Amino acid sequence: MSDNKLIEKPYLKWITLFIASGTLLCCALPILLVTLGFGAVVASLNYNIPGLIFLAENKIWTLTIAALLLMALAWVIWRPNQHCPSEPALAALCKKSKLWNKRIFWISSMIWFIGLFTSYLLLPIRNILDL
Repeated sequence: MSDNKLIEKPYLKWITLFIASGTLLCCALPILLVTLGFGAVVASLNYNIPGLIFLAENKIWTLTIAALLLMALAWVIWRPNQHCPSEPALAALCKKSKLWNKRIFWISSMIWFIGLFTSYLLLPIRNILDL
């Protein structure tokens, strides 16, 4: 299987979205729930889903792996010398696929940034503003 066939597989895009969502689960969601006064919900989630504690304890690795996958996905989407077929039906399908790939990438990137912001930037900003 050539390299081009490997990177054209659709599961790469969905794996990236799934991994980026892990940053949301480990970092942003618990902070949001505690801020809204739902600390008991966070405790219950951590008790019932022990993987969340692992993600939170290893958030530097979670965010780093998600960022690396996002960079790989960005390269897959915007790499040079991409060509759609000349047949009209296949060309339309190719363009639609590229549009969905870009949407998945930007959603994943937003999720990753929310996780990064809540993990590493929110507390220093709060301390600077004396909130």
